[in-house]
Amino acid sequence: MIGKLSGRIDYKATDHVLLDVRGVGYVVHCSDRTLAALPGPGEAVALYTDMLVREDLLQLFGFPTLVEKEWHRLLTSVQGVGAKASLAILSALGPDGVGRAIALGDWNAIKAAKGVGPKIAQRVVAELKDKAPTVMSMGGQSAEVTEVIEDAPMPAAASPAPRAPKPAPKPAANLQGDALSALSNLGYQPSEAAGAVAQALNEDPDLDMAGLIRAALRLLAPKE
Repeated sequence: MIGKLSGRIDYKATDHVLLDVRGVGYVVHCSDRTLAALPGPGEAVALYTDMLVREDLLQLFGFPTLVEKEWHRLLTSVQGVGAKASLAILSALGPDGVGRAIALGDWNAIKAAKGVGPKIAQRVVAELKDKAPTVMSMGGQSAEVTEVIEDAPMPAAASPAPRAPKPAPKPAANLQGDALSALSNLGYQPSEAAGAVAQALNEDPDLDMAGLIRAALRLLAPKE
């Protein structure tokens, strides 16, 4: 099983990239969001991967974060959701949006993905709601894995002059994961904490960590 690939992009198509890993080319299918965020041909990149294995097919799917890869794994575990539908859902909502939609039971948000009908969307929410908190709390693992592979071979068309490598991006703060961890430490159950965090971010996406925790605590407070 191939879990991660690091190399240089040979070309980008509408639904996949060809990744050159030390002279071996891998076709990696990605969501629209992932493709839009990837650099251009000749640039170094790393992707977490999941492999679809069938009698007549071997396909690799690439994800910039472990969180997104885990959502893909869970989405495709739902009956009726294949790899294409999973990528459509991730393209429409992004991994954080998928977590919020499922935690809130918002199947209409899932249905907004191309090719996903209401029955499938409802099934996704029903089957994954209890699993959402675990994925949402994956913390710093949500950081992108884009990196420079210094010893990877350069594409033939590239200039022989060495280029200054771009540093890997710093891990982005995972507000959802950190807030869930804080609420868990305060004794709240994962499912209720996930719902409160998702609702707070849905109402105000610009909240910082302190504001998110305060907003979630207000939602969790007993109603008089």
